[in-house]
Amino acid sequence: MFLSSSLSVQAEVTRIPLDNGTVALEVTPDIGGRILSAGLVGKPNFLRIGAEVVSDPHPDVTPASNNISYFGHETWVGPQSQWWLHQLLNDERRKAKAVWPPDPFLILAKNTVQEKTPQKIVLQSPNSPVSGLAMQKTFSLVDDNPNQIRLDVSAKNIRDSNIAWDIWFNSRVPHNAYVYVPVASMDEVRIEHFTDATYGPLEHSFNDGIFALKNQSPTTHQGRKGKVFIQPKQGWMAAFNNDQLLIIQFNLQPKSAIHPEQGQIELYQEFLNSSLNEGLLELEVHAPYKTLKPRESMSATETWTILPYSGEQTPAAHNAFLRELAASKLIKM
Repeated sequence: MFLSSSLSVQAEVTRIPLDNGTVALEVTPDIGGRILSAGLVGKPNFLRIGAEVVSDPHPDVTPASNNISYFGHETWVGPQSQWWLHQLLNDERRKAKAVWPPDPFLILAKNTVQEKTPQKIVLQSPNSPVSGLAMQKTFSLVDDNPNQIRLDVSAKNIRDSNIAWDIWFNSRVPHNAYVYVPVASMDEVRIEHFTDATYGPLEHSFNDGIFALKNQSPTTHQGRKGKVFIQPKQGWMAAFNNDQLLIIQFNLQPKSAIHPEQGQIELYQEFLNSSLNEGLLELEVHAPYKTLKPRESMSATETWTILPYSGEQTPAAHNAFLRELAASKLIKM
């Protein structure tokens, strides 16, 4: 299930596997410290990764660096509107209140491997002069559940003054994955359609307390692009793809704990009909927005459960399977 390349070893990122015979993942301390692959053993990678993992494995990291589309799973900070406001190293981005790219020191820089065992990998980021944070990430297999992976992130204020951020998990999967989120009502959902002559609006459904983002190609436009901001009813979302189900679980937060510009769950979808293999769906989770005193830390956790799924690839079949899991107490509906 892992990537292979004919390029020399020197041109590759470092790859650290974890495998318990049921699930396998591959983590790199390079390019920001991220998960490159995750899934059931013998099944395809559930995550979407970019060709740049092989073609550009050693990026320059400066306050002027741009984003590189490595994808996989990485960790940002929020809110997005403040990414470049609290630094003095890139005047142009600060004055423009730039919302792109993310902090290069958190998403591109090489991490240090602090611990590596058959069950766990611990990575430490460098100190970021852009966001004022240093991140520690722990990726671990769960002892009593062979289908689970745990992601723990802590972020420490390295400055001598207070800073305020949230921890933002971002997992990229192919655009045609089916994603479902438990929601009390559509009043808890905000959709931004990034429409123009090329991209049509996002399409969704809401039935029996489940929000679903549709992935069919539009007939009136060349593709779709947009973002969904959700205050979920329960602390999970689910995605089906490649005969696998990925359930991402997290601590449900009150709406007041999440920065008002964000949602605790966010979904970003972008694809073109002419290049569907390049399409993208982001499964994002925000932790509470917090003010950190100097040297103070905050932390957040996601738990991934990856299960086999051999049923029909239809919303009705998916919802029925999720309700079976709810009956078995794996999730709450």
